[in-house]
Amino acid sequence: MRRIIRRRADGRALAPFVLDWRMTKLPESQRRRPVLSRIRGAAFVLAVLTMAAAPAGAQVVQSLQFGGGYFWPKGLDSRAAGDVLQRDFEGRVLRGAPVVPGEPTPTDALVFRIGEFGSGHLFGEWNLGLGRHLEFGVGAGFSRQTVPTTYRDVIDKNTGKEIEQNLRLQMIPITAVVRFFPFGGPGQVQPYVGAGVGVVRYRYSEFGNFVDTDTLEIFPDHFTATGNAPAGLFLGGIRLPIGGDVYSLSFEGRFVHTVGDTGGIDNGFLDDKIDMSGGLLNVSFHVHF
Repeated sequence: MRRIIRRRADGRALAPFVLDWRMTKLPESQRRRPVLSRIRGAAFVLAVLTMAAAPAGAQVVQSLQFGGGYFWPKGLDSRAAGDVLQRDFEGRVLRGAPVVPGEPTPTDALVFRIGEFGSGHLFGEWNLGLGRHLEFGVGAGFSRQTVPTTYRDVIDKNTGKEIEQNLRLQMIPITAVVRFFPFGGPGQVQPYVGAGVGVVRYRYSEFGNFVDTDTLEIFPDHFTATGNAPAGLFLGGIRLPIGGDVYSLSFEGRFVHTVGDTGGIDNGFLDDKIDMSGGLLNVSFHVHF
């Protein structure tokens, strides 16, 4: 391993971190490729199993659904190791801060709640029903949330004001799911359970004013991480007909697990991961044809 010191544009050193030299042998795109390949393979297997499970001559019903809902992120006590939001919340001691006997040493912790990253989202999905009990769906969604924050232990001594920045998370999930309907059919109340896989296109940003770890100098900057993170999900819900078998409403809950990369200190972030896992509650309108 070798120790890397993050530096600002003017050459001053910022927070260090340790990098395993073995991870630098392959470019990022090649290290990510096996994971994405497994996701594509899992999606293909889901499709094959769905079709194979349908009885011969089963009625094929297509539908489109559009809706929205709300996303709840995982709490601090269950987030992935190396999560940048947990690191920003907990903070580390500022090495350049003066030591005052009897008083705690200031940290670079930020003031926010993980729950503030909860957000509304929109989505659409195409579904293919095979028989009365199975349905295969492919969909996409969109959400974005910006959380304003400040340093917990540091203020601007020149102005006496708090040091402000913003944390922003944008997600575009693309998913493939299989639903199982134990009873009921079109035009009837249908509870269901299911599972799926997907890829989340994400963009995480921190922008505003920041404090140099060693000099305590305040400087403006903007750090951004983008990428595609594999995802797995479980779901359950109920579908309610509206005056027949053409239109219906669905109420669905999902749990999604997905963790992306930030690029760490080299990309301006204080940790290497961004945990985007959490629960979703969706409401959607269906048109069957």
